[in-house]
Amino acid sequence: MKQLILTLTLLIIATGSAIAQDVKREITRVTDDVYRFQNRFHVNMFIVTGDGVVVTDPINEGAARWLKAEIGKITDQPITHLVYSHSHGDHASGGTEYGDVPNVITHRNAPEDIDLVEPTVRFDDRHSFSVGEKTFELTYLGPGHGEDMIAMVVRPDNVAFVVDVVSAKRLFYRDFPGANVDHWTQQVKKVAALDFDILIGGHGPTGVKSDVDQGLVYLQELRAEVKKGLEAGKTVEQLKASVTMDKYKTWGSYDSWRALNVEGMARHLKESGGLN
Repeated sequence: MKQLILTLTLLIIATGSAIAQDVKREITRVTDDVYRFQNRFHVNMFIVTGDGVVVTDPINEGAARWLKAEIGKITDQPITHLVYSHSHGDHASGGTEYGDVPNVITHRNAPEDIDLVEPTVRFDDRHSFSVGEKTFELTYLGPGHGEDMIAMVVRPDNVAFVVDVVSAKRLFYRDFPGANVDHWTQQVKKVAALDFDILIGGHGPTGVKSDVDQGLVYLQELRAEVKKGLEAGKTVEQLKASVTMDKYKTWGSYDSWRALNVEGMARHLKESGGLN
């Protein structure tokens, strides 16, 4: 029995080590001062301004702790601002690992605290601030995927940070859980109306402004195809098989989320009266 317990203990330790080693963390320099940080499947960005470092979503405790140490290797400038794209736990956990950041910015709808980090600045529709040679333009994207989602554009680099609402050449999340798809589409339209060149998303590869436009076209085509099928009397299961969206088969998560996108769009059209 003791040998069995020892064996199980060693197996748990080995498994934990394997998981830790499997965490992919990578920092990529996007412009001279804008950096992209990837932690497995999640992405944030930070900006070295000359007068301080502006960081975004901490992702989780381990990611934020690691990133803070890496930022210290790049610059001795302190972290002066933390900007949350939204408050969902898979992007917004672990902010205390950044330390005592004097400026914490969120949308008005964000919780009183985000994983024990209390915002110091809340805004409604738009907010901008400057640090060093950089200006940061924040825009509320309205309800849809979350109720406190904002986009950030860094000037003069013209780099946008947009999380979850739309990604470069990647299907939308599963079956649009908990969201009104029309509202989500409006969020994408608000991102498309912003002026920027480079897109850093919360998931997927770095993209460009036209990737947002393509994401909007995908949503519109998906809606049209699903609506046509429902009006023809097809079941959701039949639509999941027939609405293949082939022109997007090279996009990320196509194999795992295409049918779920169809299912979510069908549910939305039925529940919202979109078939009338």
